[in-house]
Amino acid sequence: MEAAAPQSLTRADEAFDCLQTAIVKGDLAPGEKIGEVELCARFNLTRGPLREALGRLESRGLMVRRPHAGVKVVSVSAQELMELYHIREVMEGLAARQAAERMTDQEIADLQATLDSHETMIEQAQGQAYYQAEGDYDFHHRIATGSRNTKLAQMLLGDLYYMVRMYRYRLSTSSGRPHRALGEHRRIVEAIAQRDGELAEFLMKRHINAARKNIEQKISDGLLNI
Repeated sequence: MEAAAPQSLTRADEAFDCLQTAIVKGDLAPGEKIGEVELCARFNLTRGPLREALGRLESRGLMVRRPHAGVKVVSVSAQELMELYHIREVMEGLAARQAAERMTDQEIADLQATLDSHETMIEQAQGQAYYQAEGDYDFHHRIATGSRNTKLAQMLLGDLYYMVRMYRYRLSTSSGRPHRALGEHRRIVEAIAQRDGELAEFLMKRHINAARKNIEQKISDGLLNI
């Protein structure tokens, strides 16, 4: 029996991908208000696919739409963002521990290959950014699914995942941070490959803690407005 051919993207899919990437990369900034007409012109979209895409972005908690007021990219306060990172530190630490116990050797090899592609990407960005596409191309997504903990993955890959992705890219653009983050990712995967769940959890928690401190420093220095 032949495998089904992959489905082609619809115009609504393309509009959704376009807008979600714009939000993650900051081309549409947190809190930015924008009307449908302006979105169509800015991203070369038509109204039907745009409205479907906006509905999907709303369901992911990335946009808020109000009657007669257009749409607005969701935003959080500095305190709320810190709380999100504290939550991530605990939950993703557990995911890393369980991934060390449950990921297959092939999944670990695939994850190491993904990090190799990330290194190439960072070099192409001259070390100034670390953008990870959604899903299997995202290190944190792979760890969550690799934990084989359905409830934990649902929590990490629900609204929390999409909200955090908005800020992860913006906060990875500080000098030196992309290479440091990649090195931290590699050490976590090494611990997972060694089946050392305790070390993997410790390294993941330290990695997210470092990211949170990077945010706090940027806010303190006035380099990040939340």
